Amino acid sequence: MKIFLLPGLYNSGPGHWQSLWETSLPDVERVQQANWENPDRDLWLQTLSAAINACNDDIVLVAHSLGCALTAWWVAQNCPGVQDKSKVKAALLVAPPGVNRENFPAPSFAPMPTTSFPFPVKVVASEDDPWCEIDVAENWARLWGATFHNIGAYGHINGDSGLGVWKQGQDYLSSLLSETRAGRGNKNVSF
Repeated sequence: MKIFLLPGLYNSGPGHWQSLWETSLPDVERVQQANWENPDRDLWLQTLSAAINACNDDIVLVAHSLGCALTAWWVAQNCPGVQDKSKVKAALLVAPPGVNRENFPAPSFAPMPTTSFPFPVKVVASEDDPWCEIDVAENWARLWGATFHNIGAYGHINGDSGLGVWKQGQDYLSSLLSETRAGRGNKNVSF
């Protein structure tokens, strides 16, 4: 199973848990967007679909911030351009941003889609995230059919949150992989 990292606005820097996972966990690949500073939803969707089409394995999406909105749009638009939609088996969405806010820096991602996901999803949010109120994130999780996890006060759950490799997040991912693989008869999942 391949893990696709979907960073948010400005990409994930070297101290971000996504970057640390990329260098320390097996079968992890970052989906590289052409423009991290001025994201265009349609171009980001095309890039995600192209990466999925190029992959020969089953995929779990691990998104942070705007990557969560990208994932929600990809599902809402019925996986545009993807030849085999069943390849994506699950998603871990961390710190979904309030794309509906006035002056949000990536306006093409508003409004946040609320289409139910066709695969298992976990949403992780922080009580003091400056980019999204916890009740908004929890409501999106409910609408998406996701399991919701409030991890307390960890800001935007990024490099500034001091999480390092974020073991708790790895546990959420491991649990999600176990649930996904259990459906295929393989319950032996570990990092």
